Amino acid sequence: MSDDARLILRLQSGDLEALGQLYDRHRLPVFRTALAIIQDQEAAEDILQEVFLRLHQYAHRIDTSLPLSPWLYRVTVNLSYTYVTRRNKWRVPLEDFVDQLIGPAKYSPEPEAERHDDLRRMQKAIDTLPFNQRVAIVLYYLNDLSLQEIGDILSVPVGTVKSRLHYGRENLRRQLAGAAQTSEVQYEFT
Repeated sequence: MSDDARLILRLQSGDLEALGQLYDRHRLPVFRTALAIIQDQEAAEDILQEVFLRLHQYAHRIDTSLPLSPWLYRVTVNLSYTYVTRRNKWRVPLEDFVDQLIGPAKYSPEPEAERHDDLRRMQKAIDTLPFNQRVAIVLYYLNDLSLQEIGDILSVPVGTVKSRLHYGRENLRRQLAGAAQTSEVQYEFT
């Protein structure tokens, strides 16, 4: 029996210290996943707390014969999806707002701090991906999960995960092509 399974059994019997130990063990991957998907540190912290509140609330439903991580990732992705869809429903891009007020913005090139700008461009490109592609990219590249693990977390076949990764990488390549030519940086997705 795994350590997580023992802790879940303790949690099921009302031991809150077990919840604290599970939190300490799994908080960083849960937080990183939420932050990578939604790009809002405060909201990612809220999602982290909500994931572990749900773990406490639904501990009696958790199958201790299965690993806990996929369950935590699934809850994290679902809460992140809810956050993103609610936020996007009310959000207007800043550029659109500025264009409405003063007309189309004129963009001028600025000096770059190369590494920071590359990461910023990459994150901005990831942020524009459709939600399913973004989640697959984050789980695969940031959390280093296998295709099967991602499929289990998202409740989709491995072929669907492969498809989402493929289209996500293609979308990123297209979006970053102009930036890569401008700054002579090559992005490689494997």
